[in-house]
Amino acid sequence: MDNITLIGMPGSGKSTVGVLLAKFLGYGFLDVDLVIQQRENALLQDILDRRGVEAFLDAEERAVRQLRCTRQVIAPGGSAVCREGAALHLKSLGPVVYLQVPLEELNRRIHNLSTRGIAMQPGQTLADVMAFRAPLYNKYADLVLDCPAGQSLDRTARLLLERLKERGLVP
Repeated sequence: MDNITLIGMPGSGKSTVGVLLAKFLGYGFLDVDLVIQQRENALLQDILDRRGVEAFLDAEERAVRQLRCTRQVIAPGGSAVCREGAALHLKSLGPVVYLQVPLEELNRRIHNLSTRGIAMQPGQTLADVMAFRAPLYNKYADLVLDCPAGQSLDRTARLLLERLKERGLVP
């Protein structure tokens, strides 16, 4: 399979880095959050508010498991790894890259935590979500890319391209 999937926390740059990487490779870009919104005919935050986190994760898994694509950079939501079926399907589509961004940087980047459509239980903090998800990101990643605070997303995309080429994962 010749897709590349980017996983990581909300605010890690999956969408922006994904678009840049797709341009570098001549691939398409697939934003799974948009697929979910189209399938469910609702915004992510509305799904979370009306149906709850578990129903959202189920909808996300259904959307991910129906992906059939080639030569795409795929950016699923940060919670895609919370359902094993979704995570394993992403792995079946090609290499999975974890964009590992420090919590302090995520807090700096995310200003709309309550309206961004992040699958988190009431009362949870971004630190709580990261503590739960980080082991899952590491479990499903074929490659972990450290993204230090202050590094531009363009630089992240260029470093990722280099690492993918070094490993023979892209031409």
